[in-house]
Amino acid sequence: MRQTFDQELEKLNESFTYMGKLVSKQVENGIGAYLNQDAELANEVVKNDQAVNDEQMKLEKKSLELIALQQPVTADLRLIVTVLKASADLERMGDHAVSVAKYFLRQQKISRVVPIEQLVAEMGMGVRKMLEDVLLAFTKEDQAKAIEIARSDKKINEDSLQIYKMCIKCMKEKPEGIESDTNYMMVANTIERIGDYVTNICEWIVYLVEGKLVDLDTDNMS
Repeated sequence: MRQTFDQELEKLNESFTYMGKLVSKQVENGIGAYLNQDAELANEVVKNDQAVNDEQMKLEKKSLELIALQQPVTADLRLIVTVLKASADLERMGDHAVSVAKYFLRQQKISRVVPIEQLVAEMGMGVRKMLEDVLLAFTKEDQAKAIEIARSDKKINEDSLQIYKMCIKCMKEKPEGIESDTNYMMVANTIERIGDYVTNICEWIVYLVEGKLVDLDTDNMS
């Protein structure tokens, strides 16, 4: 009986990691489609969102089944709860990846501002690294790494604010470019939200290891 339950937990772990890889690719492609003005890739991101949603629903169903049928305690219960909650965060990241792709599809003819675009690219690389690192930290149950990843979200937030300031400046100097500037602000805000959801998963990793609910929001950390 215990061996079967352990196997189910292992499958749950593997499914979560698989979903994480799907979302990581969606984030990479969504931001890549926007920066490279690739309509085909953007449409692919939109299409593939259903696969992410399906995986999240499977994980939720399996997690709730294990809780109801196995009545797990302590560490086992924490693992299931972590997967249940963190998979919802992954699904939202996938939604935001789609949003970035759609920002390009809706406004393909907007003018481009190189300095702002470079900062958007940096944000994109930053959140992708955060996501890849947090998936590894989950696999290793590495609490210290999770806290470190959460702290790196501060740079993402700073970049988003910098883009906002740059866009406001551009709007004042060249009002005719307001559509492009608004688009950049929305994209930056969306990428920032992906970083926030990675931070949420960092918090769930701490819960998994210690059984404590913590706040790793960089605005609330010293």
